Amino acid sequence: MLIVETIGRIRREHFVKGKTIKEIVRDLGISRNTVRKALRSEETSFVYGRDTQPLPKLRPCPKSSTICWTRMRRSLRESG
Repeated sequence: MLIVETIGRIRREHFVKGKTIKEIVRDLGISRNTVRKALRSEETSFVYGRDTQPLPKLRPCPKSSTICWTRMRRSLRESG
């Protein structure tokens, strides 16, 4: 997330001081695409906002498989 101060610094470095995008990237430690985005747009801040939380990809483990896993681990431990 870029804040107003960072965007202002990027624009000052490029338009006033005449630094290249590559020099700005090295100084600030942010990506080239981020610097380009800050220079091309009229936005004063860039915020990523997610409307809804996506569903998890993994389902909760059912109790029966947990019991099965526990038995299997115990039998492996006993066998060696």
